[in-house]
Amino acid sequence: MVQDMSDLMDRLPSINDLERRAFRRIPRFAWEYLVSGTGDETAVHRNREALRAVKLRPRLLQGPLAVNTATTLFGTDYSAPIGIAPIGLTGLMWPGTDLALALCAARHRIPVTLSTVATTTPERIGPLTQGMAWFQLYPPRDLAMRNDLIKRARNAGFSTLVVTADVPHPSRRERQRKAKITVPTRIAPRLILQAVRHPRWTFALLRHGLPRLRTVEPYIKGRRSFAGVAGFVGATLGGTLSWEYLSQVRELWDGPVVVKGVLDPDDAGRCVDVGVDGIWLSNHGGRQLEAAESPLDVIAEIVERVDGCAKIIMDSGIRSGTDVARALALGADFVFCGRAFMFGLAGLGDGGAEHALAILSDGLRNVMHQTGCVTPGELRQRVVLT
Repeated sequence: MVQDMSDLMDRLPSINDLERRAFRRIPRFAWEYLVSGTGDETAVHRNREALRAVKLRPRLLQGPLAVNTATTLFGTDYSAPIGIAPIGLTGLMWPGTDLALALCAARHRIPVTLSTVATTTPERIGPLTQGMAWFQLYPPRDLAMRNDLIKRARNAGFSTLVVTADVPHPSRRERQRKAKITVPTRIAPRLILQAVRHPRWTFALLRHGLPRLRTVEPYIKGRRSFAGVAGFVGATLGGTLSWEYLSQVRELWDGPVVVKGVLDPDDAGRCVDVGVDGIWLSNHGGRQLEAAESPLDVIAEIVERVDGCAKIIMDSGIRSGTDVARALALGADFVFCGRAFMFGLAGLGDGGAEHALAILSDGLRNVMHQTGCVTPGELRQRVVLT
């Protein structure tokens, strides 16, 4: 059980505190899957460096401020410009994650994005979110499967479709190789020993069951073994996204469409031409290309190229409300976090996502007070351009 929120904020006031607590509470294989980047992980560090370099200039002597973080995006009102990014194989890192994130999103009116390779189905998650659900599509090669996934998400009440563009091929995640992580996870004596040493994670696993890629299981013919599911995912998802494919998806989905993983201004411009509603700047949290730029390195060019014709969304490296404010100040309309919420869940259990949100939201409000901003949009007037 999560304790009184004021007591928690005194003891664990930052996402970094949650990260340290999570490290102690989950098995090594789960930890490595959560935190690892690709290659030598320079992209992970580059994301943090880019955020730290953004400076804001306070405007003072404005008297008491009625700070309001409420934000409208694609016609939906949210309590803050903070969302939960899609996370694959969620049940491996903390069993029951998808349910906990859905309930957090519903209680606090923030968007939660369910991945195609999450461990709970859209049919179960959509109704729990009370209209806060987005669905992330890893583009299947099989068009019938693609069309059915889109139909399932729509019927389950998902409002926004997020098409992931930045996984054209599996990346080389060296830390995961050393930890012998497979997707789905194969049960081995080494993993069992790690689980026994982390009883909180193990008890949660017993409650929710072994992590499975339940959304894609209905499309698998024959036996649904671990190896079979892994082979199916590798052979079926990703590597096929093209402008023609994206245009087809745009026609199939009657709500907002967002393309995730954009870093090139020309790609952003073409997305607008296709009719996309949102451009999601991301380098996949540093998990795909170690030489990738940080989203903040390109946000100014993309904002200029899009010129208000699509909303700008950003993730990768967000660890605080100050980071959220930095991204908004440089032109983002909305900011998503993945690892921050997972650190909360792994560190505190099912209610930990709400504490992570409280840290991010309180931090954003504090920055708005410190810089004299009533609304998040005013932060763009406070950025120091160098």
